[in-house]
Amino acid sequence: MTTTTLAVLVPLLPFLGAAAGLLLGRTAPGYVRPLAILPTLAAAVIAVVVASRQGGGPAIDASTRLTPTGSVPIDLALHLDGFAVLVAVLVGLVATCVQIYSTAYLRHDPRYPSYAALVSLFTSAMLLVVYSGDVMVLLVGWEVMGICSYFLVGHYWETPEARAASLKAFLVTKLGDVPFLIGLFALAADTGTFRITGILGAVANGGLDHPTLIALLLLAGVAGKSAQFPLHTWLPDAMAGPTPVSALIHAATMVAAGIYFVARLLPVFAESGAALVVLAVMAAVTMIGSGLAALAQDDIKRVLAYSTIGQLGYMSGALAVGDRGAAVFHLLSHGAFKAVLFLAAGVVIHAAGTNSLTAMSRMGGLAKRIPDAYWTMTVALLALAAIPPFAGFFSKEAILVAAEHTALGERHVAPAAAGWTVLVAGLLAAVLTAAYATRLWLLAFRGRGAEAPDHGRQPAAMTTVLWVLAIPTIGFGLTVGVITDWFDGHSLTPSVTTAVLSTGVGLVGGLVTYGAWRHTTALAARTPAGAVVAHPEAEPALIEAEAMTHHTAGYGDTPGTPDPADPGRLLLGPLHRHAATGFHLDALYATLFVRPVQAAASLVRFLDREVVDTYVRGSGTGARWLGTAVRRAQTGNVQTYLSALLAGSLVLAIAAVVFANVNAGS
Repeated sequence: MTTTTLAVLVPLLPFLGAAAGLLLGRTAPGYVRPLAILPTLAAAVIAVVVASRQGGGPAIDASTRLTPTGSVPIDLALHLDGFAVLVAVLVGLVATCVQIYSTAYLRHDPRYPSYAALVSLFTSAMLLVVYSGDVMVLLVGWEVMGICSYFLVGHYWETPEARAASLKAFLVTKLGDVPFLIGLFALAADTGTFRITGILGAVANGGLDHPTLIALLLLAGVAGKSAQFPLHTWLPDAMAGPTPVSALIHAATMVAAGIYFVARLLPVFAESGAALVVLAVMAAVTMIGSGLAALAQDDIKRVLAYSTIGQLGYMSGALAVGDRGAAVFHLLSHGAFKAVLFLAAGVVIHAAGTNSLTAMSRMGGLAKRIPDAYWTMTVALLALAAIPPFAGFFSKEAILVAAEHTALGERHVAPAAAGWTVLVAGLLAAVLTAAYATRLWLLAFRGRGAEAPDHGRQPAAMTTVLWVLAIPTIGFGLTVGVITDWFDGHSLTPSVTTAVLSTGVGLVGGLVTYGAWRHTTALAARTPAGAVVAHPEAEPALIEAEAMTHHTAGYGDTPGTPDPADPGRLLLGPLHRHAATGFHLDALYATLFVRPVQAAASLVRFLDREVVDTYVRGSGTGARWLGTAVRRAQTGNVQTYLSALLAGSLVLAIAAVVFANVNAGS
């Protein structure tokens, strides 16, 4: 088969698996698991073949005209460059691991058939986005992912938390998609095509008339899809869905789509220095704000959710300084270690109480019971904290090096202000990342919470995939000198300056957090665990944080007692209360948008019921009264009818005489 034929099969096979799974889910349940795993696995294998054939060489393009539009044509097009083929391999690998993992994690779930089919459809949509060479076809995959996330986040629809989270994810991402769609049409109007190659060619020839407007409109959609400030609030709440879905969304689909889109069309954004500065500021706020919020969360999945937001901020920062190679490199390495973190968190939750425990302060005695999750999560947290030689170190260094070169004027793609913004924010975020990664590890595996009942050894389907994904987490960064052909030949090797700075501040963040944990542990050891809070002044923050945990978990009662030895409360101090609630952005949005919309809806309902309906009811009442009067005239008595006819004739005769006299007198 040709490379393009194989590439067509990559998104097609999961789609066919999803369709077959939905059709046979009830009639032939025995086929559900094979239909979930085998098409996705085959797509992953074919994606590897396509990547090896493409080999980092010139992009492979193929297209066929879908339908005549009368103006700008829409093509079913493929565009296979180094970025596309590598991201497709990541999507296939993570999706296959998630499907295998889910067979054990949701083995008793009665809605597993629909869940597996939606995961396959989700995978197919992301692969369509990755391989698409036409932005309108890309938009199809973009929107299909949105509806899949709605159903998958709301999988536990019996709980109000899951229902609210799925609706919030859908509405917030759609809020960004409206200007995104307008931006796509404006881009096509300026360049005369929806084809990515045509758009890039037009930009290279100066054919973009409104670069800043188009870039800002597109960034709104990217902020919603990739959970960047200020449209990031849906992602932490989306943790109410099944943990494997969280791994898929955070590692390989949905949030990665926005970053990938900007990387694909980076020359469009590079035409506007103002847009790049806006993107840099957005990335900086996202990195620092999410790091502080992660340090205050008690729910293990919410910590990882804010972590994803921050790492996506790093990728946005790389794009803001015009280095799409560094952005996609971090996207790939982050996809590997974040999948490990979420799937290992699922093992932790499963071992701690079978989906009933997500609060780290209530965990205890887990390190020896789940060694697979313990060791793989340790490796993934080291990669997250960018400790060498793990993958996260090399990919994060590539971003900081690009920011440094831009700040010093050695790269001229973006303004120096964008470079300084990303560089300073990236170093501050490195401290926070190491801090919350260390805190997560200490509370989850060294915590003093009550030990949950032992549920036995975890299923092999859940633990095996952790080690499979741990391989790229450990070794992917070491291939930095080999994979440059897939990244436009751009060097991704770290520099001494940024390597020393980022590693140094990361170690400081981890050591300070460990010292704070030892201090709070010593204070808490004087009393039974959970009896008092180590720092009374932080008690309101603890109460609020635990209320958020109970609100978002939605799995049932949480066993055990909380461990007050939380270094996050000591490190953040008075800021903890605000960070635990995501700096009250949800409350702000509720005040600015939700309540006014609800008030407007109430006014419309009042006008509809009390004004419009009054006139409708009045016209109906008048017609009813007229009908009653006419009905009473129909007596059935012939004499009455003749009398009325005679009286009417007499009235008409009198009227005719009067009218004739009036005319004669005039």
